[in-house]
Formats: sequence, structure tokens, C-alpha cells
Amino acid sequence: MFNNNAAQILIVVFFIITYFISVLEKITAWKNTTNYYSNHFKKTILHKLVPILLIHIVILEIIAFVVLALGLYYLITEASFLTAKIGLEISAIILIQFLAGQRLAKDYPGAMNITIYFILNIIGIYILT
Repeated sequence: MFNNNAAQILIVVFFIITYFISVLEKITAWKNTTNYYSNHFKKTILHKLVPILLIHIVILEIIAFVVLALGLYYLITEASFLTAKIGLEISAIILIQFLAGQRLAKDYPGAMNITIYFILNIIGIYILT
């Protein structure tokens, strides 16, 4: 199954699971999610933009999920890296947006958690290059 690309496949699977669950949680508990982030960003310029920003993030996460899923398929069937790399590049953009939001909210532990995902993301991009 791994056809000599175990690290690449496992990193892509990690992010597929991450984005699938993230989108599922946001959509199934939209009101709670909106309330949580409105409270989280209440002292920032993002406070009134939370619903619009959540829609933006959900759309990007769905795109990342789909591209990563296609990338996984091509990694396994053709040992082709391009689609998975594009998926991880989209993921990196999402994570940078999350980091910016956490920093604006002065949630430094949250920003550190995003950094861990970002490091794995960059490693994935690197090994797919």
C-alpha cells in the first residue's frame, strides 16, 4: 500500500483526518462554533466578522480535504506527489490564518499548538518536493 512513500502517505492521512473532523465539527455544531469563536475574538477586530470568517475557513478546509484525498489516491496508485503537495500548501495557508487569529486573540498557547501542525505540514511539503 505504501509503495515506498510511507512518510508522505501518513502525513497526508493525518491532515485528511484533521480537516474532515474539523469541518464535521464546525458544520454539525455551527451555532456553538460561532458562539465560541465570537467569544474567543471578542476583544479583536475579528469579533464582528466571525460568521463570515468561519464560512471562509470551512470552505478552505473542504478544499484542503478534497485535494488531500485526491493526493492520497495519486500517492498510492501512481506514486505521484503533486496533488498531495498542493493539498499541503492549501493546508499551510489555513494554518497561517489560524496562527494570525490566535495571535490577534493573544492566545499564545493556541498559537503554539498551531505551530506543531504547521511544522508537520512543512515537513510534508518538503518530502513531497
